[in-house]
Amino acid sequence: MSTRKHLIYNPVMECMSRDERAALQGERLVRTVRHEYENVPMYRERMKAKGVTPDDIRTIEDIVKLPFMEKTDLRDQWPYGLFAVPKREIVRVQGSSGTTGHPIISGYTRDDVDAWSEMMARTLTGAGATAEDIVQVAYGLGLFTGGFGAYQGADKIGAMVVPMSSGNTQRQIMMMRELGVTVICCTPSYATFLGETIRDMGLDPKKDLKLRAGCFGAEPWTEAMRVRIEELLGIDACDIYGLTEICGPGASFECLEKQGMHINEDYLYAEIIDPVTGEQLPYGQSGELVFTTITKQGMPMMRYRTHDICTLDPTPCGCGRTTTRMTRITGRTDDMLIIRGVNVFPSQIESILVRVPEVAPFYQLIVDRVNSADTMEVQVEMTEGFAASAPESIETVRKYIYEQIRSVVGIGTTVKLVAPKTITRSEGKAKRVIDNRKL
Repeated sequence: MSTRKHLIYNPVMECMSRDERAALQGERLVRTVRHEYENVPMYRERMKAKGVTPDDIRTIEDIVKLPFMEKTDLRDQWPYGLFAVPKREIVRVQGSSGTTGHPIISGYTRDDVDAWSEMMARTLTGAGATAEDIVQVAYGLGLFTGGFGAYQGADKIGAMVVPMSSGNTQRQIMMMRELGVTVICCTPSYATFLGETIRDMGLDPKKDLKLRAGCFGAEPWTEAMRVRIEELLGIDACDIYGLTEICGPGASFECLEKQGMHINEDYLYAEIIDPVTGEQLPYGQSGELVFTTITKQGMPMMRYRTHDICTLDPTPCGCGRTTTRMTRITGRTDDMLIIRGVNVFPSQIESILVRVPEVAPFYQLIVDRVNSADTMEVQVEMTEGFAASAPESIETVRKYIYEQIRSVVGIGTTVKLVAPKTITRSEGKAKRVIDNRKL
């Protein structure tokens, strides 16, 4: 959509040769492994159990010798067991919302915050943002990493920041309009909701707003949903990736080529592994994404298993960056639903629904067990215009969605078309699955 020239925040680091980058990653990995070994008893014991010492790590290729870390480690070591520096050196903690049980938290030193800000500065620059832009942050400004990450990046590039946080959609739109906001940062589902609300208010994004680009993450979304957001808001919609345990948003980001997310490889090392065997897989092969923080001081994460499924592409991008790119997340090894013995990912369902013009991109999967058999109901909203259609037309669309799901996923489900705006909206991560079998 954009004809703007590609901008690169840090050409030295983002465009260096692969050999130079591998050497830098090796140096940083060696330092970080020793730091972790000397200061985090849990990981030291895990290395000893595997027969590995810091002296065994000499280059980035040696990373495969290291044991993995998992999300359960953060909960088992709550709250400070994974901190690798004294608490007095931690200037901030960020974490999950912790809606059930303890949240997970990550500790940041001053240098860690600066590194995260640099990664988010590159992220916004990748979407074409400069010091001339006005950036509205509609991620939550709290324990969740999204809000502060976007704020820090916008601040670092010198843009004007509108730290709205999440919620109060009418006010969000009022600020966009009256302040002349040019870049928006929020979840893709909220971006869709904003776009639909703007339309319902009778506004024309191209005439009444100055929005040009958006950085959207914190939940999986499809290419078809990107098209929907770009049509609703008249912008370039760029995907970003991050997670609490690593650094929040900015771990990777799309440039305006939109051909995968550039990984900030001078701060992070990415691998793809077989989720069953743990063996490292070659570039281009789909598997589980694993991240190692190679500069983080406060709470380094070594070979952290994200459980996200994607592939890696090391080829240079048309934007000029040479960093490895990761594809969109196609599913999660731990969020995968098993329905009557069939593996089902919510992203598969979404990829079908967003191609049906009669329904809106708001849906939920209701999973249950009846008479010892698994059931799944797909609830999806009809568009405002289609909701008033004749019952036979609605039934035709319902049957079409049913057949598409059965063809793609391999099982039959119940499909229910519901009235517009009846599925609960989320200003944070959208809740797509309700699995009553776990209750």
